[in-house]
Amino acid sequence: MRITFDREADAAYLYLQNDIAKGAAVENVVVERVGKGDLVLDFDADGYLLGIEIIGAMRLLHRSLLAAAERF
Repeated sequence: MRITFDREADAAYLYLQNDIAKGAAVENVVVERVGKGDLVLDFDADGYLLGIEIIGAMRLLHRSLLAAAERF
């Protein structure tokens, strides 16, 4: 498991699988947090959760987690 963070986009990605092939996520479920940010759950064709995109990461994730994230 790893996390990346793009400060300019204020978006993070939590990889539940270390290597997610391009196009592997075939279903995206959006969880809206009105006024706070959104979560996008990425699932593969077998229904397994691959990762979570966190839009509005600076409002939804603790600073220490963002500080430890890989940067874009």
